[in-house]
Amino acid sequence: MARRLAGWLGIAALVIGYPLLAHYTNEAAKPDLGALVAIAPLILIALVLAWRSPRRFIMLAALALSVIALWTGWPALEHHFGLVYWLQNVGMQLILFMTFGRTLLAGRQPLCTRFAEAVHAPVTPQHEIYARQVTVAWTLFFAAMALASTLLFFLAPLTTWSVFANFLTLPLVALMFIAEYWVRRWVLPDMRHAHILDAVRAYRNARPR
Repeated sequence: MARRLAGWLGIAALVIGYPLLAHYTNEAAKPDLGALVAIAPLILIALVLAWRSPRRFIMLAALALSVIALWTGWPALEHHFGLVYWLQNVGMQLILFMTFGRTLLAGRQPLCTRFAEAVHAPVTPQHEIYARQVTVAWTLFFAAMALASTLLFFLAPLTTWSVFANFLTLPLVALMFIAEYWVRRWVLPDMRHAHILDAVRAYRNARPR
């Protein structure tokens, strides 16, 4: 129990602390700290992936070479650390955009339909139509977020973009969840409305089967 609580506290500290620190480096124009904060998550993710890779030593060696290359080009990284922040933000939005959008292609099952089946199977035809529309909505949402991030980064002051990226992204995603929940209650009033965590658990349990 204590370990689980410590883990959740660590995640909460990271979710709150990293955006605050990133915004501080943008607002105070701290290139040395900004470059370090911007590149640290990428290195950490690469380290975890390399460690879990079947070719661990090769991947770790490649990561080490990449770190050396970053070290030699550190002055340039400091000069453009804001660009690294933007690439992180817009890259995540585009990954989510493609995750939802590619399931809308012909012959594929929309992602939200897959979630609905994991929780409410069997799914009614009306629910299938609604789930596809929700998948479209999330696809457009992440495309709009990527576009807004790009426009603000290149056309507005860095601090303005930083407020959007660090303090508004998660609330906007949460607002999207809330809006979809109330629309679903209105469009499908007779359906049992499960919690989002129920959908995540059901989908994870359904994948091996």
